[in-house]
Amino acid sequence: MSLHPTSLGYERYINLETFKRDGQGVKTPVWCAAVDGAIGIFTDGTSFKVKRIRREGRCRVAACDVRGKVSGAWHDGTARVVDDDPALEARVYAALLEKYGWQMAIGNFTSRLFGRIGRRKILMVELKL
Repeated sequence: MSLHPTSLGYERYINLETFKRDGQGVKTPVWCAAVDGAIGIFTDGTSFKVKRIRREGRCRVAACDVRGKVSGAWHDGTARVVDDDPALEARVYAALLEKYGWQMAIGNFTSRLFGRIGRRKILMVELKL
C-alpha cells in the first residue's frame, strides 16, 4: 500500500528535491506541516533551495528520516516561496509549532538569539496527484 501524496504533510520529515540549472537534483530533509491542502516548510531565505525554487518551482518530495533516507515513494510537485501572504505564513508557523512543539520553540529561540529569524522563508509545495 503506497502513501497518498496529500498525507506527506503529516510525516515527521520529508525529503525535498529541488533542481539546479543543469537538471541535477539536490535533496534536503526538512520539517513540514499540512496547511490548506499543501505542504508548508520553513527554511533560511538565503539557502540555495530558495534560490532554486524562485528560478524553477519544480520539485519532488518523499517521506524520509532525519538523515534524508527515503522511506516512501517520490511525488512530483510545484514549490513556491511565500513572499506576500502574512496570514499564510502565520498558519504555517502555527502548524509547525503544533507539530514539532518544543523542538520548534527551541529553534525559534535560537534563531531570534542569533538574529536569523528575519531570514526565514515559508515554502509551499503543491503535489501533482
